[in-house]
Amino acid sequence: MSQGLVTAIDIHDLDLWGRARGLHPRSFDLEITARCNHDCRHCYINLPAGDHEARSRELSLEEITRIAGEAVSMGALWCLVTGGEPLLREDFSEIYLTLKRLGLLVVVFTNACLVTPRHVELFRRYPPRDVEATVYGATQATYERVTRRPGSFAAFRGGLDLLVDGGVPVRLKAMVLRSNVHELDEISRFCRQRTKDFYRYDPLLHLRYDGNQERNEAIRAERLGPAEIVAIERADRERFGALVRQCEPLFRPASPNAAGDRLFRCGAGAATFTVGCDGTFRLCSSLCHPETIYDLRAGTLAEAYRQVVPRVRGMDSDRPEFLDHCGGCGLADLCLCCPAHAALETGQMDGWVPYYCECAHARADALRQEVSAKGNCSPHPNLPVCPPETAGANPG
Repeated sequence: MSQGLVTAIDIHDLDLWGRARGLHPRSFDLEITARCNHDCRHCYINLPAGDHEARSRELSLEEITRIAGEAVSMGALWCLVTGGEPLLREDFSEIYLTLKRLGLLVVVFTNACLVTPRHVELFRRYPPRDVEATVYGATQATYERVTRRPGSFAAFRGGLDLLVDGGVPVRLKAMVLRSNVHELDEISRFCRQRTKDFYRYDPLLHLRYDGNQERNEAIRAERLGPAEIVAIERADRERFGALVRQCEPLFRPASPNAAGDRLFRCGAGAATFTVGCDGTFRLCSSLCHPETIYDLRAGTLAEAYRQVVPRVRGMDSDRPEFLDHCGGCGLADLCLCCPAHAALETGQMDGWVPYYCECAHARADALRQEVSAKGNCSPHPNLPVCPPETAGANPG
């Protein structure tokens, strides 16, 4: 409809609205390096900062420009720039400006230790959606126990101060590890005093993308047990209260028939994807199984969405272990286990991971107790209970 020089268009007629339906990317993660200046005990990707072989495999600025341009042409609006430590790239500023010129809303994940006044000026002139940094400890001893890099705490504090004092939008987060759990309250206070709108933490660790067994054992050693995780979450009344308020959709009845053999019940690939630093297309950042990846150096993003995404999202399983434990379980929203993490743990996308299973059931038990005490909502009577074979186990 036209009124003078102004044309009114119904929102449902906009091209963007059509792109929002179906398998079309709206956001993507861009890993521009796997190298990092830290050597964190729990990290699932990091390689040494000076690893020449890793550096030689990284996408060039030209390749990043092409892939990001294809994503934008398909409807992408958001881009997360991550690593490794993205600021290790000498051409980080060029990569960042390229993404901004394409019209993308950009988020940057960094440990903040390499931030300089030049980065702050770049972010001030061309603002990111936000910059997210992880806080590994509130004291030097704890922070550097995690990073295994002397001097990293002072570098982190200096970089963070540059960002905050420069007016750059910053969000802070934490991983909860055996090495820093004793400082979680202090980490929380540190983050909440400085973050612009929220602070989050994650107590569940997953294994290495490269399958390095020595590093995987270090990650397992940093995991907390299910009871410890639940105790931490219950102590955070804001976080736990949010789970309680959402308990009805979380407490889903067991449904052994309704698509119980499907592997993928998440949105991986439907609206998001990940580009690895070597040009590998993945439906999500953690999905590295060889049957699910695509080489964007040898093809296009559109081809990946035509050939790979529907095939992977349509995968199912007839493995009894998967069907008995995961296929009809109603606790998917409380469980970290998914095809990506199962593959990292077991080598099989339909593998069963007892640790994740017990964590989910421990969370469910805690929510049941809270709901029963307060009467906020009524869990479904068929909510599954902890399987006997995991009861009492503590893989963490």
